[in-house]
Amino acid sequence: MPVIELKIPNLGESISSVTFSKWLKPDGSVVGMDEPLCEIETEKANQELSADSAGKLVWVAKEGEDLAVGALFAKIDTDAAGAGSSSSAPEKAAEAPKSEPAPAVKEAPATTQQQNYATGTPSPAAAKILAEGSVNPGDVAGSGRDGRITKDDAQKAVENKSAAPAPVAPAAPAPVPTTPSVAFSRNDNRQKMTRMRRTIAKRLVSAKNNTAMLTTFNEVDMSALIALREKYQEAFVKKYGIKLGYMSVFAKACAKVLLEMPDVNAFIDGDDIIYHDYADISFAISTPTGLVVPPIRNVESLHFSDVEVKLKELAAKARDGKLSLEEMSGGTFTITNGGVFGSLMSTPIINEPQSAILGMHAIKDRPIAVDGQVVIRPMMYLALSYDHRVIDGSTSVTFLVKIKNLIEDPITLLMDL
Repeated sequence: MPVIELKIPNLGESISSVTFSKWLKPDGSVVGMDEPLCEIETEKANQELSADSAGKLVWVAKEGEDLAVGALFAKIDTDAAGAGSSSSAPEKAAEAPKSEPAPAVKEAPATTQQQNYATGTPSPAAAKILAEGSVNPGDVAGSGRDGRITKDDAQKAVENKSAAPAPVAPAAPAPVPTTPSVAFSRNDNRQKMTRMRRTIAKRLVSAKNNTAMLTTFNEVDMSALIALREKYQEAFVKKYGIKLGYMSVFAKACAKVLLEMPDVNAFIDGDDIIYHDYADISFAISTPTGLVVPPIRNVESLHFSDVEVKLKELAAKARDGKLSLEEMSGGTFTITNGGVFGSLMSTPIINEPQSAILGMHAIKDRPIAVDGQVVIRPMMYLALSYDHRVIDGSTSVTFLVKIKNLIEDPITLLMDL
């Protein structure tokens, strides 16, 4: 009996093991070639693994299990890849006796097809479209080979659903009284840390233990930047199709100063210091599974709109767990914005092997002295955590002052002064 063994693939030099998150197909089900079978979790992102051949799926790995690269996680019995009539494999539709026509599972496409394992099965691209559009594959007629649901079939089904009138929601049932929680409860709930959370924990502890980390602070008056955005936001959106945010301005300011002060853009490699003539800036993005820091490369050469578009794209991928390993790798400097969660001040931890990280915080109206007068201005605290082995104290302070000056007078940034 021809059986194909499926093993955990090589996902990169830095990844030696993965966590087997969940099965996407039942044990014993008949699957098509390239059909997603399971989801694995690496220290950087989640990833789906697909079938190398059509046939009956045999589970080997267990959900939640840690597996080394190259470990066996499933087998596929290719003898069950025919018409789906093997008695040893569960089938989506059993072949009817020759004397009777096969019972129709759903409305057949224009060309009459014999029903088999592919009938009603979406291609990987179609399955993704149907899932995003919340459409049941069983409600879609496949026009592909052997009744397979194609990408076009899926797109039409999603479009038809969007065009259909929304169903009237039934009246909500009367609330059922619930038993209040027991006072002075002592219950505990033990859960295994996700691989990403374990990796984050190790990296943070490593940064604290292996770097001479210090943090310097300053504050920036956001009045000029806020006024600039208000004045040109409509024109910016009209031309570039995206809003001008604070992050792209801070990123461009950092890129400019990083090239002027290469120590802040460097990192230690053994007994050497590696300097960069480019600014690949990593951005801390919060996701349901943890914090990720994908970089945008060559920020110094990008327009503000390019940074905004790329940042929006990375944030969406991060939240959906679809960042590739390439998109997660690299970076020479990091920006994190705790202000979106209301943080007023913090000491961010360096993202190794980088040597510095800028922390942005919440914008708050505060009284400050301007020309001998007390005025109320929208102020933000800035924090720069840095590795003192590479960056001197005077360098870190100067770097933060330069950022402050560019933000408080953004025209100098736009004119590259």
